[in-house]
Amino acid sequence: MTLRTVTIFGGSGFVGRQLVQALARRGVVVRVATRDVKRVLHMKTSGAVGQVVPMRCNPTDAASVAGAVAGADAVINLIGILYERGKNTFQRMHVDVPEMIARAAAQASIQHMVHISALGADANATSRYAQSKAMGEAALRAAHPDAVILRPSIIFGPEDDFFNRFARMCSWSPALPLIGGGKNKFQPVYVGDVVSAILTVLDNPITHGQTYELGGPAIYSFEQLLNYIMQQTGRKRMLCPLNYDIANIIAGVMQIFPRPMITRDQILQLKKDNLVGGRAQNLQSLGIIPTAMEAIVPAYLAAYRVGGRFAEMAQA
Repeated sequence: MTLRTVTIFGGSGFVGRQLVQALARRGVVVRVATRDVKRVLHMKTSGAVGQVVPMRCNPTDAASVAGAVAGADAVINLIGILYERGKNTFQRMHVDVPEMIARAAAQASIQHMVHISALGADANATSRYAQSKAMGEAALRAAHPDAVILRPSIIFGPEDDFFNRFARMCSWSPALPLIGGGKNKFQPVYVGDVVSAILTVLDNPITHGQTYELGGPAIYSFEQLLNYIMQQTGRKRMLCPLNYDIANIIAGVMQIFPRPMITRDQILQLKKDNLVGGRAQNLQSLGIIPTAMEAIVPAYLAAYRVGGRFAEMAQA
């Protein structure tokens, strides 16, 4: 990799932690731009002394963003939210922030920019999340036409939110919800493949201005995924079908909690399959062979089996 310094926004998250380590292994100086520097101080051990640099930055402030990208060879935006809280709205975090970062990168003459969006981004969607992701892509491209956009499906890996969440639920709940009957389809993608895609497009001018949809090698219904989680954790639970109207009422109650398990907007997302488009550029377009879920997930879900590392904590 010819890039020497890369600034990452959202580097403290699931994908960010993996990406920082991968860049550090390649000898890149990684600036992790974040509001809370304390959250990323542990990342300094990912590379040599001075190689991983936590940088205080408010991603909603233009001057702060400009300071974070100044002198960088490339910029990566991983910032995203699953639900809205206070000032952290979909409009602000998925549209305004990417546009601000892209504008700062363009003004600093930084050619290499990668933006992580989401599979299902659609300006005409009923979900505000999906709408905001599409609007963010458009705003980003207007500010920085050469930016590369990656749209991953559900991302799996040892620290993921999806498989770990339902594995924990299996540990204490007698039933698991099948929203909409569990027929909606997903194409889970491995976090290592997402990181490989970022690294591949980051330093490759041929990919500039392109959009890639990232999904795994197989398609599963929500019901199949829940059955797989139960199989891997060694637990049998009742699958309880919920039509969308009932699920919407339950989500309306849940979304008032600080970390809601599901929201009404997410119910809207579940009405549409989350799959890579037939004509979309994908992992294979980047020369990456997608990793099967079955090759990775069993190793970390074993911790939720009876007597496993996390099983008792999940039940407590």
